[in-house]
Amino acid sequence: MECVYRSYGSQGRWETVSALPHARLRPGVQRYQGFRLDLDRPRARLEVPDGVVTLVLTFGHSLKLTDATDPTGPSTTRRSLISGLSTRATFGRHGGKLHGLEVIMAPWAAFSLFGTPMWNLAEHFTDPVELLGHRSELLIEQLEARVGWADRFACLDTALDRWRETGPPSSPRVRYAWRELVRSSGAVPIKQLAARTGWSWRQFEHRFREQIGLTPKGAARVLRLRRALRLLTDSHSPSQTAAACHYSDQAHLSREFKAMIGCTPRQFLRLRGNDNENSEATDRVPGQVTSAVLDAEPFETAARRDK
Repeated sequence: MECVYRSYGSQGRWETVSALPHARLRPGVQRYQGFRLDLDRPRARLEVPDGVVTLVLTFGHSLKLTDATDPTGPSTTRRSLISGLSTRATFGRHGGKLHGLEVIMAPWAAFSLFGTPMWNLAEHFTDPVELLGHRSELLIEQLEARVGWADRFACLDTALDRWRETGPPSSPRVRYAWRELVRSSGAVPIKQLAARTGWSWRQFEHRFREQIGLTPKGAARVLRLRRALRLLTDSHSPSQTAAACHYSDQAHLSREFKAMIGCTPRQFLRLRGNDNENSEATDRVPGQVTSAVLDAEPFETAARRDK
C-alpha cells in the first residue's frame, strides 16, 4: 500500500510516496520512499542519528552533506549514497530539484544486501557505485526508466531480493542483540547482552560491529537518543526525558544532544518548528523523529538564531 504526500505553493511543489517492501524482504528492509522536489530555491534537512541504514538513489541530482556537529568542516557531495549507522547528525542541502528513491533498512539486513562489513559504512557516506559497481548503476538505470512509483518499488523488490540471496547471511545472535537494544532503547546492559549470545565479549563486539557498524555501546547511544527525540517532540520536558532515557541528569542529555546533533534539545525543537504537525511527511521512518526541514543556510547560523 502506498502513502502519498504532495504540496503545491508559491515556492514550488514536492511529492513523497512511501510503500512497504515485499514481505520476503521484511522486517530487515523496512520502507521505500520515492521523492520528487521542484522548488524555486535551495533547501536543506537536518538528519539526526536514527539507527537505520539508508540507500539513496537519485536521477542526476546531487546532495551536499556536512557533519552537523562541525558545520564549518568539509562537505561531501553525492548523487547517490549509502548512509550507515552514525553517532552524528548530518546537514544535507540540495539545489531545490531532487528526484529519486530511498530504501530504509536495519543494519543487519544491509550487511546481507551489500556484502561488506558494516564498519566500512558507519559514520560516513559511501558512493554505491564504488561499493556495488555495475549492479548499482544498472539499478539506477532501471528505476529511472520505469513509469510510476509502484513499478519502481517492484523493481527494488526484485533487485534487493537478488542481492540478499547472494549476500552473506546475518547471524541470528547479532539480530537478537540488535532487537534487544531496539526494544530497550539502548538501556539493556551490554555485558549481559553479550553473555546471552554465548560469545565471548571480544567475539560479540567483533560480530556486532561487523554486521551493525557501530560498537554495541555506540549503537545503544544512538537508540537512547532516538527515544529522547520522540519524548521531547511529544511534549515531555527535558528533565522527564533525561530520567526516562537513563541519562544521569538534564545536563547529560544536553551534552549528548550537542555531541550528536550539534545543538541543545530546545534548539532542536525550534529548528524542527512545525514539522511535528507534519511528521508523517517530514520523518523518514514511521514513529521516529529523524529530520528537520530547514532553510538552506549553515546549520550553525540556524541554531544560533534559535537560541
